Amino acid sequence: MNVRRDDIPPTVIVIDDDDDVRESLRDLFRSVGMQAELFGSIQDYLGAGLPDHPGCLILDVRLPGRSGLDFQEELRKAKVSLPVIFISGHADIAMSVRAMKAGAVEFLTKPVRPQDLLDAVNIAIEDDRARRQETRDIAGISTAYESLSPREREVMAAVVAGCLNKQIAADLGITEATVKLHRGQVMRKMGAGSLANLVRMADRLPRSKPGS
Repeated sequence: MNVRRDDIPPTVIVIDDDDDVRESLRDLFRSVGMQAELFGSIQDYLGAGLPDHPGCLILDVRLPGRSGLDFQEELRKAKVSLPVIFISGHADIAMSVRAMKAGAVEFLTKPVRPQDLLDAVNIAIEDDRARRQETRDIAGISTAYESLSPREREVMAAVVAGCLNKQIAADLGITEATVKLHRGQVMRKMGAGSLANLVRMADRLPRSKPGS
C-alpha cells in the first residue's frame, strides 16, 4: 500500500551556521517525534535535494553568503510555499517587520525558548498540511471538470449561476429533459452530492474555467 507523503513525520529544516544551535534544535525536534535536517548554509540546503512532504524551514537571519531574509524573498518569488520561521541573535524591529510582511510564521530572538519554537513549528506544519490538502482537492476538482463534455460544462455554469432547468433549456436550445440528463451527469462526474457542493467546487476551479 502506498504511503501518503503527509503521513510521513514532518521534517523541520534548520539553516543556521552555529553548530551548537543546530544540534540543540535537532535534539529538541526529535524529542517530540519530528525529523530534523540541519544545514550550515543556504547553499548546503539547496544542494541536498530533500523529499517533498510536510514541514517548515527555520532560518537564521545572518548566514554565510546571502541572508535569511534575502533567501525568504527568493523562495517567495519562486512560489515555494514552505513556511518559514526566523531565529536571530541580532534582530531589530526592521528585520522582524520585513520577515513578517513577507509571510514568515514567526520571528524569534535567540536564545529561543523551546516551547515558543515548538508552538511556531506546529502552526507552520499545520499550515503546510492544509495548503497541501487544498492543492490536492483543487487538482481533483479540476480533473473531474476536465472529464465533462462541452455541453455539460455549459449546463454546469448555468446551474451554479442559479438558473432553472427551463431557463437553461431555452438559453441552450435544448429540451428540459436533456438539461436534466446533463445535470445528472455533471453531478455524477464532479462527485457533487448536492447543488451547494457543486457551487463550492465551481468556486475553487481556476478562474479561467466556466462556472468559477
